[in-house]
Amino acid sequence: MVTDAWRPQVNGVVHTLERLTETLKTSGVEVAFLTPNLFRTLPMPTYPDIRLALTTPRRVRRLIEDSKADHIHIVTEGPLGLMARRFCLTEKQPFTTSYHTRFPEYVTARLPIPERWTYGWLRDFHNSGQGTMVATASLARDLEARGFDKLQPWTRGVDIEHFNPAKRGELDFPRPIFLCVGRVAVEKNLPAFLDLDLPGSKVIVGEGPEFDRLKAKYPTAHFLGHRPGNELAEIYASSDVFVFPSRTDTFGNVIVEALSSGTPVAGFPVTGPIDIVGDGIGGVVAEDLRQAALDALKIDRATARERAMRYTWAACAQMYMDNIRAARASVSART
Repeated sequence: MVTDAWRPQVNGVVHTLERLTETLKTSGVEVAFLTPNLFRTLPMPTYPDIRLALTTPRRVRRLIEDSKADHIHIVTEGPLGLMARRFCLTEKQPFTTSYHTRFPEYVTARLPIPERWTYGWLRDFHNSGQGTMVATASLARDLEARGFDKLQPWTRGVDIEHFNPAKRGELDFPRPIFLCVGRVAVEKNLPAFLDLDLPGSKVIVGEGPEFDRLKAKYPTAHFLGHRPGNELAEIYASSDVFVFPSRTDTFGNVIVEALSSGTPVAGFPVTGPIDIVGDGIGGVVAEDLRQAALDALKIDRATARERAMRYTWAACAQMYMDNIRAARASVSART
């Protein structure tokens, strides 16, 4: 796996890759990673928490060849992903990719670059492989309409033992407690949550480039920063509603973590929320996010937990391997 997203970053991509790797090992699949940690790096402009690898195509080629991998999967479209793709195309090596991030929307939120330009570049990047894995049906429909082909479904998972309603306790905030977990960054659309007129308390868990600015702007909200695993699980289970204001995520691992904790979800009717709780089971989606959050208070917590049961890491790993086999079989069929 070639990925420009890796530790010390804390995000859905890194979490998915780590849990996927653990699950694949149980079935005898060994994963080798090509990440920025192997090279000197520089901070990404406008987002210094993300480090970009400083290396050469020759060194990337050598590392891939030394791995003697049976298959190459390119996770991200950053410098390492680009060099790995170049290697695969030059050597006629089959490869798959995955679409984790609505990169065009992220770029447009920071720079005056039209989304259609970035989507055109991404379409060429992904269509050159043998398959592009996407987490949700709504994302697949959107990308297909933009000219992406060979799309493959690849869901996510959740640790239902760790994120558990049994960990519910009392938080030192007035109830109801409306929680949001994730990177504190512009693309997460946090003001859409923080501006809501809601009773009780708003709690934000996570760090990011917008942390200091938003904490100063919204002094009545509770910004807790990063919280370790056990404490985070307790916060999830002890909250009353999980609010997901992002409009640009491709899934939202935090959504299923909240559901697994028995906490109903409120979000906009966009990719991620609409795929996971769009039918009203376990959550509420609506353009009126305030009303969605208030309506989510009425959802039975056992129902939220039940919805999380469909998302397992075993299913995630099985779909991943099925996609790789299908992609490689398509190459064999053509030859």
